[in-house]
Amino acid sequence: MNFNLNDDRPIFLQIAEGIEDGILTGGFPEESQIPSITEFSVLYKINPATALKGINLLVDTGILYKKRGIGMFVAAGAVAAVRRNRQQQFYESYILPLIREAVNLNLTKIEIISMIEKGFSNE
Repeated sequence: MNFNLNDDRPIFLQIAEGIEDGILTGGFPEESQIPSITEFSVLYKINPATALKGINLLVDTGILYKKRGIGMFVAAGAVAAVRRNRQQQFYESYILPLIREAVNLNLTKIEIISMIEKGFSNE
């Protein structure tokens, strides 16, 4: 995980997103332990309270859970939950604005699909 101090988003959000990325890519499998708050703060040279805030976001949403005296663990079903949350964010952040702009430009659904297909073929 890398944190960009020039990013407009707070570091605690970047921590939460980085852990989610690790969950999605298999770096943090379900039921596995994640690094401790101390490890995050030392490794990335950040305040432990910042690391805790990022981790607590994921605890609050059920992505992580705490085993008292042992540490934080990835919850069963976390991959599906993260994917579902990210898909909803993608829809709200990209698809809805795309549709609004398409309507403003009088583009049809078929024209938008064609543009998307063109984008995938250029990958």
